[in-house]
Amino acid sequence: SQYVLLLSKLLSDVGIQRDLIPVGREVAGVVLQVGPKVTFFQPEDEVVGILPLDSTCSGLCDVVDIDEHYLVQKPEKLSSVCVAAALRDGLSAYTALHTHARIAAGHTLLVMDGGSSFGLMCIQLACYHGVKVLTTSHSPQQHTFLEQVRPSVARVIPVYNNSSDLLPVVLEETGGLGVDIVIDSGVCLQEEEEEEKKFLPHKHDIISVLGVGGHWVTSHQDLQLDPPDCRLLHLKSASVSFLNPEVWTASSAQQGRYLHILKDIVEKMSTGVLRPQPEEAVPLYEATVVMETVQRHPKKKAVIQL
Repeated sequence: SQYVLLLSKLLSDVGIQRDLIPVGREVAGVVLQVGPKVTFFQPEDEVVGILPLDSTCSGLCDVVDIDEHYLVQKPEKLSSVCVAAALRDGLSAYTALHTHARIAAGHTLLVMDGGSSFGLMCIQLACYHGVKVLTTSHSPQQHTFLEQVRPSVARVIPVYNNSSDLLPVVLEETGGLGVDIVIDSGVCLQEEEEEEKKFLPHKHDIISVLGVGGHWVTSHQDLQLDPPDCRLLHLKSASVSFLNPEVWTASSAQQGRYLHILKDIVEKMSTGVLRPQPEEAVPLYEATVVMETVQRHPKKKAVIQL
């Protein structure tokens, strides 16, 4: 499947060879036992975290052996299902907005596909920090949903009819200046026929909507920029960052910062600043069927309750 191939390639790129690829790495549960050197947790503590890339356990195991530096306390009133479903999207949004784009009040942000779980997290986190948010919708239902999101976004731009509306609408909303930050959820490098890719923005459209000194955060790992693209970025003194939240667990250099981010995400979920789309948990015996569906559609997710 596409998901397993991507994860397998990522493991190979960082020098980890595995016959079996663990799935379901976002976990929430109760501490059963701690080792003698553990200082953060006690048995019966409710915790949440993301298993590292080199974990030998899947999140679908009855018992998971994990280092304490990958976990944070789960607030009591936050459900395990909610936090397990949204933790990775929260981490990705936090990484894109804070680590890469350095958002600040007064910035203007364009979130592509704001109706996705990742897009919604970006919108809510940006609005919390006083950022003006524009976003795109991929269907009439998604458009209605995004217009009702609170705190409200400045403009929802429908791209399900004609994506050529993107540039004029963005320029209208920004007084012709363009946006400070663009966060995509994939990029169209050429004409795409696949249903899931037909709404992806073209790289030239993204560069065109950027303002002077703008920042483009992309999830497209195989992005190719031609000389005209680079020249336009150079003229705007703009920059491109690649979003890969896996780096937090791939290196111990940023461990303290990573734990701070996880803690901040679960606290914001607990207080209602971040309100992820609800996910329904499925029992373990349905996990195989559900995970096959998720692997065929990488933007889908599933929560398995043991």
